[in-house]
Amino acid sequence: QVQLVESGGGLVQAGGSLRLSCAASGRTFGSSAMAWFRQAPGKEREFLASITWTGGSTRYGDSVKGRFTISRDNAKNTVYLQMNSLKPEDTALYYCARGVYGSTHSSDFGSWGPGTQVTVSS
Repeated sequence: QVQLVESGGGLVQAGGSLRLSCAASGRTFGSSAMAWFRQAPGKEREFLASITWTGGSTRYGDSVKGRFTISRDNAKNTVYLQMNSLKPEDTALYYCARGVYGSTHSSDFGSWGPGTQVTVSS
């Protein structure tokens, strides 16, 4: 079991940038991946990006491709989500999750952090 804790959320103006961090305690599997999801009130949980621990292979959701970048520091057991050109539509609770690479469905990720709020003002 892996414990995940997100940080870095906050209030930012439209067009600004923010970097989220996800600290993972415990051991990670070589075949596992870390991912970022977000969920706004009344909306379904949306896949944003994922990355593998071993090869660093990445995958992005269409809504954030070109604006968000996922990365990881294996030595620190930490994954990041660099968010640029933020829009009010990006306002949501952002979650870090662990699962098998290749999936974009929240149901395929077994470990979740409590989330960190990102609010983008206009």
